[in-house]
Amino acid sequence: MRDICDITAAILVGGFGTRLQPVVSDRPKVLAEISGKAFLSYLLDQLIAVGITNAVLCCGYKADMVQEYFGNTYGRLQLVYSVENEPLGTGGAIRLAMPYFRSDTVLVMNGDSYIDVDLESYVNWFCERNCQAALVLAKVDDTSRYGRVKINDNKTIAAFEEKCNNACPGWINAGIYLLEKTLLASIPTGKFYSLEREFFPSLTGGKLYGFCVERRFIDIGTPEAYAMAEEFFAVKACEDFAGK
Repeated sequence: MRDICDITAAILVGGFGTRLQPVVSDRPKVLAEISGKAFLSYLLDQLIAVGITNAVLCCGYKADMVQEYFGNTYGRLQLVYSVENEPLGTGGAIRLAMPYFRSDTVLVMNGDSYIDVDLESYVNWFCERNCQAALVLAKVDDTSRYGRVKINDNKTIAAFEEKCNNACPGWINAGIYLLEKTLLASIPTGKFYSLEREFFPSLTGGKLYGFCVERRFIDIGTPEAYAMAEEFFAVKACEDFAGK
């Protein structure tokens, strides 16, 4: 059983945030403010809460702003920056950052989404199944914006369905992954490569697992979603307080 404290986290923070530009145009979207703090802070707080101490920020667009905002430490977290000189996609960015990963298992997070998942339970579940790759899947009422994930009875992922105009409930990729470093080594270096469109689909059919949770989820990638973020985290704070 792996100790979650020893796992390196990698957060993808290099996106342009094109859809969010009308309301957040002067900074990367991970620095978009919600209740007076950068969105990325909420993800870092989530890591600290389970005892993780090392995080690699995979930067691209306006990387200097992210570095200036957070520096080399955030609470108990030691921060390392992996900066791409040209867009490499989510897979290319993770491959570039591999020299900074201290653990054989890496916790990868999208920098523009949040789900209130129990990360320690996720890691334990991953280890019990001896997985090499797993995604957190969130249950939502409308999958049309995200695309659906089809899952088998044994929790392996069968397929990814593209976004569509039909509003229907289902499972979606919630943007938190556990991946073995040996598997990440298969990603080509120095080229644009997507985890979502290339890497994960290549693992369907038994190699990729889904950790299904029915927890509140938000992706701040659009102005409409970003406008809901303050209420989202206010409700979360109330729930956390009530649960103490």
